[in-house]
Amino acid sequence: MAEPTIFELSQPGRSSWQLRTTGIPEWSVEELVPAEHRRSDPVPLAEVSERDLVGHFTRLSHRQFSVDLGAYPLGSCTMKYNPKTCDTVAGLPGLSNVHPGAPAALTQGWLELLVDLEEMLCEITGMAAATLQPAAGAAGELTGLLLMRAWHDAQGEQRRRVVIPDSAHGTNPASVTLGGYEVTTVPSDERGCVDMAALRSVLDTDVAGIMLTNPNTLGLFEEDIVPIAEAVHEVGGLLYYDGANLNAILGVVRPGDMGFDIVHMNLHKTFATPHGGGGPGAGPVAVSPRLVDFLPGPRPVRIAGGATSGAGPADPGVRATADPESGTGDLRFGWSVPPHSVGRVHSWHGNALVLARALAYITVHGGDGLRRVAERAVLNANWVRTRLSGVYDVPFDRTCMHEVVLAASTLRKQHGLRALDVAKRLLEEGFHSPTVYFPLVVDEALMIEPTETESLQTLEALADALERIAAGAAVDDSFKAAPRTTPVRRVDEARAARTLVPTFDARG
Repeated sequence: MAEPTIFELSQPGRSSWQLRTTGIPEWSVEELVPAEHRRSDPVPLAEVSERDLVGHFTRLSHRQFSVDLGAYPLGSCTMKYNPKTCDTVAGLPGLSNVHPGAPAALTQGWLELLVDLEEMLCEITGMAAATLQPAAGAAGELTGLLLMRAWHDAQGEQRRRVVIPDSAHGTNPASVTLGGYEVTTVPSDERGCVDMAALRSVLDTDVAGIMLTNPNTLGLFEEDIVPIAEAVHEVGGLLYYDGANLNAILGVVRPGDMGFDIVHMNLHKTFATPHGGGGPGAGPVAVSPRLVDFLPGPRPVRIAGGATSGAGPADPGVRATADPESGTGDLRFGWSVPPHSVGRVHSWHGNALVLARALAYITVHGGDGLRRVAERAVLNANWVRTRLSGVYDVPFDRTCMHEVVLAASTLRKQHGLRALDVAKRLLEEGFHSPTVYFPLVVDEALMIEPTETESLQTLEALADALERIAAGAAVDDSFKAAPRTTPVRRVDEARAARTLVPTFDARG
């Protein structure tokens, strides 16, 4: 049965809210807003009771597959179950009831939280300092490229190209272009890693840097990362670390120790905040010492000489901005702008409650716990790889990291079963679909990321389902109609993309 829209449920005069009495005298809109800035016609808003509103969104939520319902093996996106304690922390009134424009004197707790998180992220990545402003991974990528450009400009160099492997995330070349650079692609070798000979052939003094994901999108660790770093640094380039797969190496090895200069993290993937559905996210960028002065500002910092300076060191490279009402002597934390900052990359100070969730996740797990997160994720992915080897193709059949890339190439040749059919059919088995047709270097790719949060019993059920799908392809071609048991059946994807209607016009 189709769920009506909220506007179709609307009845004149109903409401699900009321404003509390404040005692503040009322002002009319006419007194506050000049006529030229007021609408002449009313805004179409739904009028529904609280009961109807809750019922509507509860029914909608039951029609969706979420991380709270079951396994979500969407490769390259780390759609894992996150501890609810992180949500509880982010919902504390002391955090959620603060205006981002409040002065530092009234937000010392928030500033301490941000400074603590920055220090922990730097410890995790092996970098010197970080900005918490970028709103998501792609925003972090652009910020990193702006930092790369600012650093080269400061050296008096105008470089044009950024190198990217052919297995890179699709956002990488888009970010490079948006950052004003040209993309130079290098191929993967037979082991699924960067081809060192091909890389050396494209390196020269026109290369600003390389964007690299490690482990890469094939779920494989770039074993030549040290020679790669040396080769790029020899021509004066910088190493950019795409942190989409950071959860695979937490507590085991650090990008800074590999030689990276710039690291972006997807806090909504690696730490806490269920990812997907359009946000919110957070993509902090951490940098090596030579790039600290270029970070976006203002940055939250400890204040040297404050009343109580806290456990960590004050930022020695910048002068903290004093609060005009209280003065620096009364403050432990404040804001500062790096001397060669690339400027602000987000309004206010980033998606702050996502940052709070991440700090809660890191604190709850601790250093040893974060290492176990990585180890468990790697173990689960390799269990899936071993169990399904022989059922599906394994293009790079060696120890993988947190995700494994399988392929339906043989099944397609033998029975017409494509990766998309497997993904749709898996929905009928009670699992979310894996990523398909990515990375592009694998034919009929099925990228599965079981994450560290799934039990052995769940992994066995997932593998059983994938084996049933493969076995059924030989005797039943009805899989091409899957999914047949979900609220929305298989859609005409080409038509849906070309005639997409993403909004409801309440005026109609």
